[in-house]
Amino acid sequence: MQKSLEKMLLGYEKFQEKYVKSGSRLLQRLSHQGQTPEVMVVSCCDSRVDPALIMGGDPGDFFIVRNVANIIPPYEKDGAHHGTSAALEFGICFLNVKHLIVMGHSQCGGILSLFAPSHSPGDDFISRWMDLLEKPDPTLQSPDAYAKMALLQSYKNALGFPWIASRVEAKTLVIHLWFFDISSGKISSYAPRQKDFVPLSRHAFGGDALSNSKEAAPPL
Repeated sequence: MQKSLEKMLLGYEKFQEKYVKSGSRLLQRLSHQGQTPEVMVVSCCDSRVDPALIMGGDPGDFFIVRNVANIIPPYEKDGAHHGTSAALEFGICFLNVKHLIVMGHSQCGGILSLFAPSHSPGDDFISRWMDLLEKPDPTLQSPDAYAKMALLQSYKNALGFPWIASRVEAKTLVIHLWFFDISSGKISSYAPRQKDFVPLSRHAFGGDALSNSKEAAPPL
Protein backbone atom coordinates (compact mmCIF):
# COMPACT_ATOMS: atom_id res chain seq x y z
CA MET A 1 0.00 0.00 0.00
CA GLN A 2 2.80 2.41 0.93
CA LYS A 3 4.67 1.65 -2.29
CA SER A 4 1.58 2.49 -4.32
CA LEU A 5 1.28 5.85 -2.56
CA GLU A 6 4.98 6.56 -3.06
CA LYS A 7 4.63 5.79 -6.77
CA MET A 8 1.73 8.25 -7.01
CA LEU A 9 3.73 10.99 -5.28
CA LEU A 10 6.70 10.33 -7.58
CA GLY A 11 4.36 10.61 -10.54
CA TYR A 12 3.09 13.92 -9.20
CA GLU A 13 6.66 15.18 -8.96
CA LYS A 14 7.27 14.18 -12.59
CA PHE A 15 4.06 15.97 -13.58
CA GLN A 16 5.30 19.11 -11.83
CA GLU A 17 8.65 18.88 -13.59
CA LYS A 18 7.05 18.47 -17.03
CA TYR A 19 4.19 20.94 -16.85
CA VAL A 20 5.16 23.46 -14.16
CA LYS A 21 8.88 23.75 -13.45
CA SER A 22 9.92 23.26 -17.08
CA GLY A 23 8.42 26.57 -18.06
CA SER A 24 5.58 25.01 -20.00
CA ARG A 25 2.60 27.32 -20.16
CA LEU A 26 0.13 24.59 -21.11
CA LEU A 27 -1.69 24.55 -17.77
CA GLN A 28 -1.86 28.36 -17.62
CA ARG A 29 -3.30 28.41 -21.13
CA LEU A 30 -5.87 25.75 -20.28
CA SER A 31 -6.79 27.67 -17.14
CA HIS A 32 -7.32 30.95 -19.00
CA GLN A 33 -8.84 29.63 -22.21
CA GLY A 34 -10.70 26.58 -20.92
CA GLN A 35 -10.73 23.13 -22.47
CA THR A 36 -11.23 22.59 -26.18
CA PRO A 37 -10.60 18.87 -26.80
CA GLU A 38 -11.57 17.51 -30.19
CA VAL A 39 -11.68 13.90 -28.99
CA MET A 40 -13.97 12.25 -26.46
CA VAL A 41 -13.27 8.74 -25.21
CA VAL A 42 -15.67 6.36 -23.47
CA SER A 43 -13.47 3.73 -21.85
CA CYS A 44 -13.53 1.15 -19.08
CA CYS A 45 -12.63 1.77 -15.45
CA ASP A 46 -10.06 -1.04 -15.66
CA SER A 47 -6.77 0.16 -14.14
CA ARG A 48 -4.82 -1.40 -17.01
CA VAL A 49 -6.55 0.66 -19.68
CA ASP A 50 -5.79 4.37 -19.46
CA PRO A 51 -6.58 6.10 -22.77
CA ALA A 52 -4.49 9.20 -22.03
CA LEU A 53 -1.47 7.06 -21.16
CA ILE A 54 -1.91 4.69 -24.12
CA MET A 55 -2.32 7.55 -26.60
CA GLY A 56 0.36 9.79 -25.10
CA GLY A 57 -2.02 12.61 -24.28
CA ASP A 58 -1.31 15.89 -22.51
CA PRO A 59 -3.77 17.70 -20.22
CA GLY A 60 -6.62 19.06 -22.33
CA ASP A 61 -6.21 16.60 -25.20
CA PHE A 62 -9.02 14.16 -24.44
CA PHE A 63 -12.41 14.42 -22.74
CA ILE A 64 -12.76 11.03 -21.07
CA VAL A 65 -15.59 9.25 -19.28
CA ARG A 66 -14.92 5.83 -17.79
CA ASN A 67 -17.44 3.25 -16.63
CA VAL A 68 -17.61 -0.50 -16.15
CA ALA A 69 -17.22 -2.19 -19.55
CA ASN A 70 -17.15 1.13 -21.47
CA ILE A 71 -20.88 1.02 -22.20
CA ILE A 72 -22.84 3.76 -23.91
CA PRO A 73 -26.30 3.26 -22.41
CA PRO A 74 -29.55 3.78 -24.32
CA TYR A 75 -30.95 7.31 -24.53
CA GLU A 76 -33.35 7.61 -21.61
CA LYS A 77 -34.76 11.06 -20.91
CA ASP A 78 -36.34 10.45 -17.52
CA GLY A 79 -35.94 11.47 -13.90
CA ALA A 80 -33.13 9.04 -13.12
CA HIS A 81 -29.46 9.86 -12.82
CA HIS A 82 -27.40 9.21 -15.97
CA GLY A 83 -23.70 9.89 -15.44
CA THR A 84 -22.37 8.60 -18.76
CA SER A 85 -25.18 10.26 -20.70
CA ALA A 86 -24.48 13.56 -18.93
CA ALA A 87 -20.80 13.31 -19.90
CA LEU A 88 -21.76 12.57 -23.51
CA GLU A 89 -24.04 15.58 -23.56
CA PHE A 90 -21.34 17.86 -22.18
CA GLY A 91 -18.61 16.59 -24.48
CA ILE A 92 -20.70 16.63 -27.65
CA CYS A 93 -23.14 19.50 -27.14
CA PHE A 94 -20.99 21.92 -25.13
CA LEU A 95 -17.39 21.05 -26.02
CA ASN A 96 -18.30 20.14 -29.62
CA VAL A 97 -15.83 17.28 -29.86
CA LYS A 98 -15.20 16.03 -33.38
CA HIS A 99 -14.43 12.39 -32.58
CA LEU A 100 -16.15 9.97 -30.19
CA ILE A 101 -14.04 6.89 -29.45
CA VAL A 102 -15.52 3.95 -27.58
CA MET A 103 -12.60 1.87 -26.33
CA GLY A 104 -13.11 -1.70 -25.16
CA HIS A 105 -10.39 -4.07 -24.06
CA SER A 106 -9.44 -7.67 -23.45
CA GLN A 107 -10.04 -9.45 -20.12
CA CYS A 108 -12.79 -6.99 -19.18
CA GLY A 109 -14.20 -7.83 -15.76
CA GLY A 110 -17.62 -6.47 -16.62
CA ILE A 111 -17.83 -8.66 -19.71
CA LEU A 112 -16.53 -11.67 -17.79
CA SER A 113 -19.34 -11.19 -15.27
CA LEU A 114 -21.84 -11.90 -18.06
CA PHE A 115 -20.20 -15.27 -18.64
CA ALA A 116 -19.98 -16.13 -14.93
CA PRO A 117 -22.71 -14.16 -13.11
CA SER A 118 -21.95 -13.27 -9.51
CA HIS A 119 -24.46 -13.86 -6.74
CA SER A 120 -22.46 -11.91 -4.20
CA PRO A 121 -24.57 -9.92 -1.73
CA GLY A 122 -22.25 -6.99 -2.44
CA ASP A 123 -23.37 -6.75 -6.05
CA ASP A 124 -25.64 -3.74 -5.68
CA PHE A 125 -24.99 -2.08 -9.02
CA ILE A 126 -22.71 -4.03 -11.37
CA SER A 127 -25.18 -6.68 -12.56
CA ARG A 128 -27.87 -4.08 -13.14
CA TRP A 129 -25.45 -2.00 -15.18
CA MET A 130 -24.33 -4.99 -17.22
CA ASP A 131 -27.98 -5.78 -18.00
CA LEU A 132 -27.63 -3.00 -20.60
CA LEU A 133 -25.84 -5.54 -22.79
CA GLU A 134 -27.48 -8.52 -24.40
CA LYS A 135 -26.57 -11.80 -22.77
CA PRO A 136 -23.77 -13.64 -24.60
CA ASP A 137 -23.91 -17.22 -25.78
CA PRO A 138 -20.84 -18.88 -24.17
CA THR A 139 -21.05 -21.73 -26.67
CA LEU A 140 -20.52 -19.33 -29.59
CA GLN A 141 -18.61 -16.39 -28.14
CA SER A 142 -15.45 -15.85 -26.11
CA PRO A 143 -15.38 -12.93 -23.63
CA ASP A 144 -13.00 -10.90 -25.81
CA ALA A 145 -15.03 -11.56 -28.95
CA TYR A 146 -18.17 -10.53 -27.11
CA ALA A 147 -16.43 -7.39 -25.82
CA LYS A 148 -15.95 -6.36 -29.45
CA MET A 149 -19.59 -7.08 -30.23
CA ALA A 150 -20.58 -5.01 -27.20
CA LEU A 151 -18.82 -2.04 -28.80
CA LEU A 152 -21.21 -2.34 -31.72
CA GLN A 153 -24.13 -2.32 -29.32
CA SER A 154 -22.79 0.87 -27.73
CA TYR A 155 -22.52 2.36 -31.22
CA LYS A 156 -26.18 1.61 -31.88
CA ASN A 157 -27.11 3.07 -28.49
CA ALA A 158 -25.10 6.21 -29.31
CA LEU A 159 -27.20 6.81 -32.41
CA GLY A 160 -30.27 6.81 -30.17
CA PHE A 161 -29.12 10.16 -28.76
CA PRO A 162 -30.66 12.72 -31.13
CA TRP A 163 -27.79 15.18 -30.80
CA ILE A 164 -25.28 12.43 -31.61
CA ALA A 165 -27.24 11.11 -34.60
CA SER A 166 -27.69 14.60 -36.06
CA ARG A 167 -23.97 15.38 -35.81
CA VAL A 168 -23.00 12.05 -37.36
CA GLU A 169 -25.46 12.70 -40.17
CA ALA A 170 -23.97 16.18 -40.68
CA LYS A 171 -20.46 14.69 -40.60
CA THR A 172 -19.38 16.98 -37.76
CA LEU A 173 -18.90 14.00 -35.43
CA VAL A 174 -17.17 10.73 -36.20
CA ILE A 175 -17.59 7.60 -34.07
CA HIS A 176 -14.73 5.11 -33.71
CA LEU A 177 -14.81 1.69 -32.01
CA TRP A 178 -11.44 0.60 -30.65
CA PHE A 179 -10.35 -2.56 -28.85
CA PHE A 180 -7.19 -2.60 -26.73
CA ASP A 181 -5.46 -5.94 -26.20
CA ILE A 182 -3.73 -5.79 -22.85
CA SER A 183 -1.21 -8.58 -23.46
CA SER A 184 0.10 -7.15 -26.75
CA GLY A 185 -0.52 -3.48 -26.03
CA LYS A 186 -2.09 -3.09 -29.47
CA ILE A 187 -5.34 -1.45 -30.57
CA SER A 188 -7.63 -2.66 -33.32
CA SER A 189 -10.41 -0.51 -34.75
CA TYR A 190 -13.71 -1.50 -36.29
CA ALA A 191 -13.63 -1.06 -40.07
CA PRO A 192 -17.20 -0.84 -41.40
CA ARG A 193 -16.23 -1.93 -44.91
CA GLN A 194 -14.64 -5.15 -43.67
CA LYS A 195 -17.14 -5.42 -40.81
CA ASP A 196 -14.27 -6.51 -38.63
CA PHE A 197 -11.60 -5.12 -36.30
CA VAL A 198 -8.29 -4.31 -37.99
CA PRO A 199 -4.97 -3.02 -36.60
CA LEU A 200 -5.06 0.70 -35.82
CA SER A 201 -2.46 2.82 -37.57
CA ARG A 202 -1.90 6.51 -38.07
CA HIS A 203 -2.00 6.12 -41.84
CA ALA A 204 -5.29 4.22 -41.75
CA PHE A 205 -6.96 6.56 -39.24
CA GLY A 206 -10.27 7.76 -40.62
CA GLY A 207 -10.99 4.49 -42.35
CA ASP A 208 -12.75 3.37 -39.18
CA ALA A 209 -15.29 6.18 -39.34
CA LEU A 210 -18.82 4.94 -38.79
CA SER A 211 -21.85 6.48 -40.45
CA ASN A 212 -25.33 6.37 -38.98
CA SER A 213 -26.36 3.72 -41.48
CA LYS A 214 -27.67 0.55 -39.88
CA GLU A 215 -25.54 -1.32 -42.37
CA ALA A 216 -22.35 0.03 -40.78
CA ALA A 217 -22.49 -2.58 -38.03
CA PRO A 218 -23.55 -6.21 -38.24
CA PRO A 219 -26.36 -7.37 -35.96
CA LEU A 220 -25.37 -8.58 -32.51
